[in-house]
Amino acid sequence: MLRSSLVLSVLVAAPLAAQVKPVNDLPNPFQTIEGWARMPEGRTWGSTSAVSIDRDGKSIWVFERCGQNSCADSDLDPILKFDENGKLVKAFGKGMFIFPHGIEVDPQGNVWVVDCSCIGRARPDSLPPKGHQVFKFSPDGKLLMTLGKAGGGKGTDYFWQPNDVLVAPNGDIFVAEGHSSGAGATARIVKFDKAGKFIKSWGSFGAGKGQLDQPHTLALDSKGRLFVGDRSNNRLVIYDQEGTVLDEWTQFSRASGIWIDRNDVIYVTDSESGSVSRTRTDWKRGIRIGSAKDGSVQYFIPDPAANPPSTSAAEGIAVDAKGVIYGAEVGPKALKRYVKK
Repeated sequence: MLRSSLVLSVLVAAPLAAQVKPVNDLPNPFQTIEGWARMPEGRTWGSTSAVSIDRDGKSIWVFERCGQNSCADSDLDPILKFDENGKLVKAFGKGMFIFPHGIEVDPQGNVWVVDCSCIGRARPDSLPPKGHQVFKFSPDGKLLMTLGKAGGGKGTDYFWQPNDVLVAPNGDIFVAEGHSSGAGATARIVKFDKAGKFIKSWGSFGAGKGQLDQPHTLALDSKGRLFVGDRSNNRLVIYDQEGTVLDEWTQFSRASGIWIDRNDVIYVTDSESGSVSRTRTDWKRGIRIGSAKDGSVQYFIPDPAANPPSTSAAEGIAVDAKGVIYGAEVGPKALKRYVKK
């Protein structure tokens, strides 16, 4: 889906060079607003990596981990819709998920969510299998489609640790799969038609051209190019919709989340560099904002936490029609709002 919001008022020119040095020192024209989204009385925020914008351009959908970092043993609704003032207006999905991870609102307003199941206790054999699936809901919470068989596995009928889902304007569905790294890890992009029929997949585990290591997030630009946050390879990989590699960018750092608006402004979250990473210590965590057209980076919203021990700053990201940014945070367990100063 072409995720939309209004363009930033001014884009500062930047050279399109292969940037290998850390991109840390850029202007931050945004003010951070905390605590604007109000949970029901007695419920607190859990970890969340998934946020999207309703088709109305202003309401916010969140896939939240049930007040903790897993929904495996919870009876709370993890799919939440807030209006632009932070009032909770819709909630559903209790008992269906293990580990909420990705969310997408398609052009018809349907809500797609991804149960990564990457963290959670093994499900006893006495219970039905669960997890490693992608679900499509109507805006009112009616289940319309399920991709992948419960319990997960390998092959065209299964996912193993899916991370994100994206629906193209023509209805084609893309799923980024593979949250673990290491030998034998799944690392691929899977394409389905609008009816959920498998079309093809591409990618394998590794760091070479066409390979992936933890493909964590997906976005489309106005040309229909598919941007993949190849997180553990510290890069964005740009494909056509048939899986041909068009380009690789490193200047947006270690991508956990991507959003591209209708003007091709690209917003990329880095929640794992600095003190969180053993190999990416010279890059700061935060949100880098630039151009999907030429790859320039213009702005940077830094993580206020200096030396956290684990995932920090926004992991998921969404931008509404007015250019307001929403950052979903796993470590701090928060949904922050960023507005122009």
